[in-house]
Amino acid sequence: MSFNMYVPTRFLFGSGRLNELHEQKLPGKKAMVVISNGKSTRANGALDRTLKELSEAGVESVVFDKVQPNPLRTTVMAGAKAARENDCDFIVALGGGSVMDASKAMAAMATNDGDVWDYVSGGTGKGQPLAEAPLPVVCITTTAGTGSEADQWGVVTNDETNEKIGFGGDDRLFPVLSIIDSELMKSVPPKFTAYQGFDALFHSTESYISKFASLMSDMYALTSIENVGKYLERAVKDGNDAEAREHMAFANTLSGVVMTVSVTTAEHSIEHAMSAYHQDLPHGAGLIMISKAFHEFFIEKHACDDRFIAMAKALGNKTADKPEDFITELVALQKSCGVDALKMSDYGITPDEFDKIATNARETMGGLFYANPYEMTHEDVIEVLKKSYK
Repeated sequence: MSFNMYVPTRFLFGSGRLNELHEQKLPGKKAMVVISNGKSTRANGALDRTLKELSEAGVESVVFDKVQPNPLRTTVMAGAKAARENDCDFIVALGGGSVMDASKAMAAMATNDGDVWDYVSGGTGKGQPLAEAPLPVVCITTTAGTGSEADQWGVVTNDETNEKIGFGGDDRLFPVLSIIDSELMKSVPPKFTAYQGFDALFHSTESYISKFASLMSDMYALTSIENVGKYLERAVKDGNDAEAREHMAFANTLSGVVMTVSVTTAEHSIEHAMSAYHQDLPHGAGLIMISKAFHEFFIEKHACDDRFIAMAKALGNKTADKPEDFITELVALQKSCGVDALKMSDYGITPDEFDKIATNARETMGGLFYANPYEMTHEDVIEVLKKSYK
């Protein structure tokens, strides 16, 4: 029953809550607003609305608009430099998981010397602690996928070394304020709604079967899984379904909190290795590709049968009585969301890469393997990739 929990972020959750940003106690007088290098936040008006809210709060702002879907080390360093050169005293992350992840890393590097990879633990990272407090971060999430608005972690890719590793863990990197406004998510296309929704799902399923699970993390995980099972298909099929969008936003925020109480498993290590070599692979899509074989590995080992049954029930099968029922529900949800036929080969992944992907997963984010409910060897990872390949 033992657990540690520290989630100091103030959440403003609900449709239309962005309109209350100007009323909040903000942590500075000049913000660097970080957005992606795409067009969505400009096209859907979220950027203009955010800048207007900041202005009403008496805050000056500059915009940094270069974050990729899998944010690069070089982009983080460019953002940190921009924050310093513009004398910004806090950061507003307006976007999905990549923007929020990159913003935390920029916040750290705006106040600390050296390169972000000096502070990354794993792979070629030097694992140094942050000497100086990062700039405060405000998150305004525009997707329901990563839960990054609720934790003190981000994921950064070093494209020079093909490493994609979690950065952070320092409690000073928790956002001071997060706005979760489902209105901002209505314009997310169906495909990406599905990718992001399954990312939230796997944060919860992995944390639920994790060796670090507890009664507290179970509460968050199962509630998140229930909401994904009931509302993800609706959100994918009708982006304007306000109820579905709001419930998926709720599931996502819970999935972020659960990762601060429990720990995800090696499913995330494997996918990070896949997209470290293939930058265009969306994180959620990669997780979907390997999810069936990954979870089946533990079911075949009878690692935690009761937990798989509980997750099957949470996804909607109230009469589930065997762990395989979870796989049935998982595959059915993927089919209903139109993502069951995703192919690794469509993103350039080939079977001759499986050995290096398995090696990379353990070298860069090997810690997550300790959270697995049953030991997974190098050969087991290769077998999961083989079974998942299309």
